[in-house]
Amino acid sequence: MTLTKDRIIESVYNRTDLNRPQAAKSVETFLETIKKTLESGEDVLISGFGKFVVKDKKERRGRNPQTSTDLMLDGRRVVTFKCSGALRDKMNRSQ
Repeated sequence: MTLTKDRIIESVYNRTDLNRPQAAKSVETFLETIKKTLESGEDVLISGFGKFVVKDKKERRGRNPQTSTDLMLDGRRVVTFKCSGALRDKMNRSQ
């Protein structure tokens, strides 16, 4: 099952003394901080969880599969995630 933002808010609400609107505001603020940091091109490191890394992709040659026409795809930014060693160990221990 996929973990949704609503389920994260519910978990924060159940595990803290915050009321539901405060829990929602906390989660929204946290996610907004991560988004703004990634938009600015900085990486986000959360100890014990992992690192979100902004990478610049170069322009590259591509092909339209319907028409077989060659074209140039624009360069772009992507975000990758690398989990921490501690998280990787926990995930692999549960198998």
